[in-house]
Amino acid sequence: MAELKVDCAGKNCPVPLIEMRKAIKKATKGDVVEIRGDHPASKKEIPMAVESLGQELLEVTEDGKMWTIRIRKVKE
Repeated sequence: MAELKVDCAGKNCPVPLIEMRKAIKKATKGDVVEIRGDHPASKKEIPMAVESLGQELLEVTEDGKMWTIRIRKVKE
C-alpha cells in the first residue's frame, strides 16, 4: 500500500478537486491519497466528490486554516 500526498495550499477551486481526481487515478486499489490545502470550499467539495467516485473518505482534519483529507482508493 502506498501513500500519495498532494499539497494544494494556496490554490483555489477547482485546482484541489482536479489534483485529487488525478491522484485517485494514479493510485492503485488500497492506496491512501492525502490532500492538504487551505481553500474552504474545497474542504467541502472534495469529500462529496470522493463519495460520488465511490472511494472511501478516511478523515478530514483541520489545523488552523489548513485542512487535510485522507482517502483510500477502494475501486478502480
